[in-house]
Amino acid sequence: MLNVMLVIFLFFYVSNIYCEPETVRDNVDYFSYGNNEDVVKNPDIHIPKDEIVLRPQEVKDWPQQSLNVGQITAVSINSLGQPVIFHRAERIWDESTFNESNVYQNLDKGPIIEDTILVLDAHTGSVLHSWGAYAFYMPHGLTVDHHDNIWVTDVAKHQVFKYTPSNRKYPSLTIGEAFTAGYPYRRRVLLCMPTSVAVATTGEIFVADGYCNNQILKFNAAGTLLRAIPSFSDTLTLNLPHSVTLLEHLDVVCVADRENMRIVCPKAGLKSYIDIMEPPTIIEDPTLGRVFAVASHGDIIYAVNGPTSQNIAVRGFTVNAVYGNILDTWEPSTGFTNPHSLAVTRNGSHLYVTEIGPNKIWKFELTDVYDKK
Repeated sequence: MLNVMLVIFLFFYVSNIYCEPETVRDNVDYFSYGNNEDVVKNPDIHIPKDEIVLRPQEVKDWPQQSLNVGQITAVSINSLGQPVIFHRAERIWDESTFNESNVYQNLDKGPIIEDTILVLDAHTGSVLHSWGAYAFYMPHGLTVDHHDNIWVTDVAKHQVFKYTPSNRKYPSLTIGEAFTAGYPYRRRVLLCMPTSVAVATTGEIFVADGYCNNQILKFNAAGTLLRAIPSFSDTLTLNLPHSVTLLEHLDVVCVADRENMRIVCPKAGLKSYIDIMEPPTIIEDPTLGRVFAVASHGDIIYAVNGPTSQNIAVRGFTVNAVYGNILDTWEPSTGFTNPHSLAVTRNGSHLYVTEIGPNKIWKFELTDVYDKK
């Protein structure tokens, strides 16, 4: 086992791979494709008779009052079952925000002066408390881990930050260098527009890196780089990993492989370094479109796509992570426009979806609505 680990580490650190960054045209979050009634709405759905499929049912009139926020780029759930959201206030990501080298162009505006992280009441949707003013330039991902640490990504700063429950002002861990886009090499870890974070109960950190480097980076709890997914010898390729979720009992990390229009679940390597050589589970369907976000509970992956083409509906998907098949599709009564993130409560009772235009958060109750005979 030690020999295998040593080979993996040596191979990673002695390799120097240059990754051509994407152009700004491919980096914009928001797209509008108009409307078309010839929409593909019926994926190949197979529901095993002995499987209970919980369908997200929209909770009406939630939140009860307007939140008055900007683009809500992320949502996660704390240990009290409260949704925690990350928003951009007045900031908008458009074609002029980054140059072709992925350098942020609006430094003169300074950080966002409003609180960007809001903790909401699960029953009413009202803001319980907020923080994050004067800290971020272009918010993207937010994850609350099992100890209520909050992990965020700032695509403008090309960094990941960890905040502990006792100190929301200064991060206890930072990955990446401020406003420096790059590629991780040896002991200098540079990121390029990181999008999302997943944290294992054992402390390992998985970072989707992101708009330019098209990889998932695995770190130990102290922030030391352990491996990259895909590895340099892997045949797997990612094209804008936009969101990640861990299914620890299956030892997989599932990725919203956005521009490849699929969900990819390679081995996470939490239980065995041998298993990481296994091929990933790949979930593809003509109706998936550009997958913006994934979340999980048990063997189930919940996903949302975004605007893709005129004949692909924007909606949510319920997927079996073991067999890789779509179990159900769902959406609110008025439909989604630009969903960007989602999160499921730890007890699996509710689901939240956020959008970046309109700037909105939806709440769904997960209910067994199928009568299986």
